[in-house]
Amino acid sequence: MSKLFTPIEFNHVQLKNRIVMSPMCMYSCMKQDGKMTPFHETHYISRAVGQAGLVMTEAAAVLPEGRISHEDLGIWSDEHIEGLNKLNEQIHSYGSKAGIQLAHAGRKAQLDSAIYAPSALAFNESSKTPTEMTITDIKRTIDAFKEATRRAKKANFDIIEIHGAHGYLINQFLSPLTNKRTDEYGGSKENRYRFLSQVIDAIQTAWDGPLFVRVSTDEYDEHGNTMGDIIYFAEQMKQQGIDLIDCSSGGVVPASIKPYPGYQVKRCETIKQNAAIATGAVGLITSGLQAEEILQNNRADLVFIGRALLRNPYWPKVAADELGDQLDAPKQYERGWR
Repeated sequence: MSKLFTPIEFNHVQLKNRIVMSPMCMYSCMKQDGKMTPFHETHYISRAVGQAGLVMTEAAAVLPEGRISHEDLGIWSDEHIEGLNKLNEQIHSYGSKAGIQLAHAGRKAQLDSAIYAPSALAFNESSKTPTEMTITDIKRTIDAFKEATRRAKKANFDIIEIHGAHGYLINQFLSPLTNKRTDEYGGSKENRYRFLSQVIDAIQTAWDGPLFVRVSTDEYDEHGNTMGDIIYFAEQMKQQGIDLIDCSSGGVVPASIKPYPGYQVKRCETIKQNAAIATGAVGLITSGLQAEEILQNNRADLVFIGRALLRNPYWPKVAADELGDQLDAPKQYERGWR
């Protein structure tokens, strides 16, 4: 059997294979209430039917002002628990594990209301200028991550991922490009890490399962975080008990990026080797052979599949056929998988 279809365990939660449905925003809460809709159910459950080992939701906002858009998924209220729990019942029924990405958009929130960030810097010329967060705002947001975690546990998620990438709030604290604070949350890399550190600590008071963090490993700006900074953050996360770093890139400031197959994998590999922590590779991974190469060469422990799973919910079957593996089908689909 290929490594792609070999089980792997994180903190007593076993995934049946190394394929993860990468978090991807759907902007489909048309009532703007953050609640699950029939679209979300079809979208996520079909990937569980397709046999992804871990199905992870899009970014779920821990506060209403933390949404990227008014149509984002939310987990800022107990009213969100029921819909998420029903979704997870179905995901689990097909043998997949369920994950949720907890997020706050910070200055990249495109909302009618006030938005907040570490510093009062707009993303670009057409973006709203955020309000610089006070210490009270920071503590309120940290508590919101804790409360979102409590809800995620009640909704029966198996894995939580903290969104610390793509220029959203946590990334804004981590990056010298967006964090110009002069208090204990700004300046040195130690201070810039403080907010994420406290978010992790707060989450762990309500959660004892696997905990991932997504980071932007490259900010595409010479004045941004260096690889040395990213490895420092990764080492700190490992000490705090983070199980895996999901290695993406970009989104911190406007930048011209020329993606190519596996363009983010090298930095994922560097973090894995230098920080001695499990990593997840993402970024134009489109074939089973490509995914298998990443795993066999110990460049990552999981592969996060985005666009390829949008095109085909049954991508794991295509990958299994390519690698010569036998992938069990849901009973209803057995005739088509022979």
